[in-house]
Amino acid sequence: MRRTRPGYVLAVISLLAVPNVLIAQGSKVSSAIELARQAEGLRPGQWVWAPEISPDGPMTVYVDLSRQQATIYRNGVRIGVSTVSTGKPGHETPAGVFAILQKDAKHRSSTYNNAPMPYQQRLTWDGVALHAGGLPGYPESHGCVHLPLEFSRQLFGETRMGGTVIIAGRASNPTLVPAAGVLAPLGEKGTVIPHVPLAANEAYRWTPEASPSGPITMIVSKSDQRIVVSRNGVEIGRARIQVPSHDTETHVYTYTTLADGRSSWVVVGVPGHGGGSGQLLDIGVLDDLRMPHEFYTALRGVIVPGTTVLVTQAPILRRNSGREMTIMASREK
Repeated sequence: MRRTRPGYVLAVISLLAVPNVLIAQGSKVSSAIELARQAEGLRPGQWVWAPEISPDGPMTVYVDLSRQQATIYRNGVRIGVSTVSTGKPGHETPAGVFAILQKDAKHRSSTYNNAPMPYQQRLTWDGVALHAGGLPGYPESHGCVHLPLEFSRQLFGETRMGGTVIIAGRASNPTLVPAAGVLAPLGEKGTVIPHVPLAANEAYRWTPEASPSGPITMIVSKSDQRIVVSRNGVEIGRARIQVPSHDTETHVYTYTTLADGRSSWVVVGVPGHGGGSGQLLDIGVLDDLRMPHEFYTALRGVIVPGTTVLVTQAPILRRNSGREMTIMASREK
């Protein structure tokens, strides 16, 4: 009789033996109104999915640690909401902006006794990923974001390599709060890339050759009056900016091609700021942003449909204390 590893048994139990958590607890709907209604009352293990509301365009996954909930947007429109379970104390899921580095529907853990991690979408090379897992109603993972099995399968079929995943909030706090910092990039296999702030006499830095291709993500920090531009997880530019800081909410925008062929920024209605979801960004908002002209010209040259902008009150400059945020984990070399 073949012996089974204890770790494997525990993983199977976490996936299948939690009552009414992973299976048959989802709902597929066809309207934004019905999605919104059902999303309000989700219990642990439940989800709602309506991809036909916005069938095409760039996707953004927004994981709210405070609410233990993931919201999926396409073209800035909410198409799915699911409960999640993130990292428990001592194994907290890092906050930040990540690229999907790897997709493996039948992945097994190299750390936890070959345990199954169905529909894995890797966010960092040191072990953080989206995948199907246990959902007890509170943070209990070793750092990954656990999703219901069927929702995880549906999401896996819609996302693409390099897609943007934003993780924000604090699992220990019932209200959404900004992270203590916003720049701690990771390279191959989780190695830390040295933090290089602008010199005292530098207005901006632009090095597009550092990463010639891939998805563009921009981070705007109101508290530090800085913008950081990453391509395929590698920083290619940063600049001093002037942007009003009275609004402390988190905002996400996606650059997309409209039905009439024009391109525009679309508001992603992240938790706490959902009223404008799917609406075009008022061009007047851009008038409040000031940056070096040369940097602005170079930046315009790399913005393409699928580009994501995160506007946050969290700092980019290093602080002496507090957890930092990750901006994109680089692809494995």
